Order: sequence, then C-alpha cells, then structure tokens
Amino acid sequence: MRILWLKTELLHPLDKGGKIRTYQMLKELKKEHEITYLTIEDGSAGDDARERAAEYCQSLIVLPFSQKKKFSAGFYVELGANLFSSLPYAIKKYRSVAMTREIEKQARPEQQDIVICDFLAPAVNMPVRMDCTTLLFEHNVEATIWQRHFQVQSNPLKKAYLWHQWRKMRAFEEATCRRFDSIAAVSVEDGAQLLHDYGLAKVFDVPTGVDTEFFTSTDRGRVNPHNLVFTGSMDWLPNQDAIHFFAEKILPLIQNVIPEVTLTVVGRNPSANLLKLAESSPSITVTGRVADVRPYIESAAIYIVPLRMGGGTRLKIYEAMAMGKAVVSTTIGAEGLPLDPESEVALADTATDFASAVVRLLQNPEGARWLGANAAAKVRSQFCFFNEDPATTEICEDALGTNQ
Repeated sequence: MRILWLKTELLHPLDKGGKIRTYQMLKELKKEHEITYLTIEDGSAGDDARERAAEYCQSLIVLPFSQKKKFSAGFYVELGANLFSSLPYAIKKYRSVAMTREIEKQARPEQQDIVICDFLAPAVNMPVRMDCTTLLFEHNVEATIWQRHFQVQSNPLKKAYLWHQWRKMRAFEEATCRRFDSIAAVSVEDGAQLLHDYGLAKVFDVPTGVDTEFFTSTDRGRVNPHNLVFTGSMDWLPNQDAIHFFAEKILPLIQNVIPEVTLTVVGRNPSANLLKLAESSPSITVTGRVADVRPYIESAAIYIVPLRMGGGTRLKIYEAMAMGKAVVSTTIGAEGLPLDPESEVALADTATDFASAVVRLLQNPEGARWLGANAAAKVRSQFCFFNEDPATTEICEDALGTNQ
C-alpha cells in the first residue's frame, strides 16, 4: 500500500506522546507499505531528525515553515488578530500554502493509495478536492480539550477568549471530519464521541500502546520512598495546568502528613512560571528535556497524572505502568484507557481525594508495589505497541474498501 502521511513536525526527538505513537505505528507499517512523509518544519528539529526519518518512511518531504515564538510580541499580536478569524489559533498557525500545493502534487491515485492526516492541524492544508482515499487520525477530540480549558479557567478575560477558541475548534473539527472518508481515534470512547458529536459515518479506533521492551524496570535503581514524578511536554497547556494544580492545591495537603515528599517534573520546554514555582519550593524539581525519562520514573515511589483537561489517551500512563509504578491519576488523565480503578490505577479528581490516594500509597509501599505489578502485567499482556500494527493496517484497508 502507498501511504501519504501528513504531519506538522518531524518525529525526532521522540519527546511527546503523539510523536511516540506515530513513530511506533509508522515503523511497523513501513515494513510492508510504502510511506511518503510530508511535513512542514521550522528548522528547530535539526539534521538528526531528518536523517532518522528513514526509520519510519521511505520518502521524506520537508517544507520550510515559520511561526511566532511562543510568548513573544508577535505571538500576542497573532492571538489578538485571531479574534477576527473563523479558524482557532491552534489550527490557523499551521496554515501553509506550500503544503497545500505539495499535497495536490503528491496525492494522485497513480502515486498514492491513501492520504492519512496525522492530528487535526495538518488538515487545514488539505486541498478542496482530493482524488485519493483520505483518513484523519485524531489523537484527541480537539474541541473537548478547548472546552476543558474554558471550564477550568477563572480569569474572566482568558475565559472569554477560550470560549471563542473552543467554539471555533468545534466548528472546524466537525467540518473537517466530514471531509474525510474515514476517521481513526485513539480509544473507543473518543470514537463514540466523534460519532455522537459530529454524526460521522465511519470511525475506527486504534488502541494506545507502549514499547514494553524499552519501558521496563531494571530493579537496579534506588527508589526514593517520598518522591513523586510527572513526565510530559511542559509546553502543552494541559500539562502546565496539571502541575500548577498539583503544586498549589494537592502537594500542601500531602506535606501536612508527609513533610518529606518531593515532586520531580520531567519534560521539555517548562514555562517561566513553572521554573519560578520550582525556585520558590525546595520540594519541587523541574528537569526540562532529558535524554531518557526511565531513570526518573524508576527512582520515584509514585507516578502522578493530575490532569484537569486534555483529550485522547495518555501514553505516559502506560509507560509508567510498564515499569511497574503505581499510578495516581484523575479520571480525565486516565480516560480512554481500559484500566481497573481497584487494582491497576488509583483514580481521584478532587485535591483532597488525590492527596489522600498519594498518602495512602506512600504509607503502604507493599500496596503500591502490588498496584504497580498488576498494572505492568496488564500493559505487557494487552497493550504492547507491536500489537497495534495489524489494527492500523486493517483501518487503512477498510478506508480503501479492500478489506472484505
């Protein structure tokens, strides 16, 4: 099968869940199919990212692209100007005439069998008419993320802005989903929501998985019995909100019972506010980007996921579980993952309940080990990444009408 894969970034370094999921799927698909990977790129990825693209595609097309640096003067000008656009800012910033022209050039039936748009953002560059079969891979229901941004925001001006972004995103997502022949979601729940909210005809789901050969406990590292860890891209608003919520509302409650507790936040591009938070609190460490998250996960007593917003599924939870860690998460943090809240993950949504769950596990190391062992067994038996490829191939064949 000849696949034209559309993206808004190169995959290396593999430093966030969406990149990791795409990389693992493409690496397996490449073994039997011909992948042309078409992306826009602002030059920040470097030569290594281009060279390593051979790991997941046979042909690479990279188009130059630029966007305003986050929190720069130009960035805020663009945010203001977006008030007068029908597109949400998170979509409009990826608009590229050059990408639209290249898709028109590449997406011909004699060259490609199917065009797969990876995430909603590249779809803003889809030509009006497509002669190839098309599939949109939705890692999240994007409108839901913005709805949750709006719901947890307390600042009136920011709340008003987020309301408009949510409504724009919903309109764009619905119209865009209807343009594609098929939609792939990352969970049964997301698939059902897309069907319900947008009245779509053909929606599949590809389960989230993890590389269990990479994420495995070595049993050699020393575990800090009072350390909590969170991993994730710290330039993603849901992750930023989660850590501020935890640090301001939950951590003090835990410290009232266990004063020695510490938190390590691991992930790329931490915001200035997060760095200031760490500077003001000796119990919080912010690492920024690291070469390998596994030592940080392994040395922690508990893995936390205090998300109040977001969408799709959290690959990070499966990574921690594969390493045998007890996970405490909000319901939103663990949504879309078929886990038993009694024996595989601890779920808590209020600050008080979340703190109580963490304290309970810190004070009962045997119970934490039991929870982590159950979680590891579940992930390793059912959610290894290499079990995903057959489902992905079947979705492509169904979209083409060749899977009878």
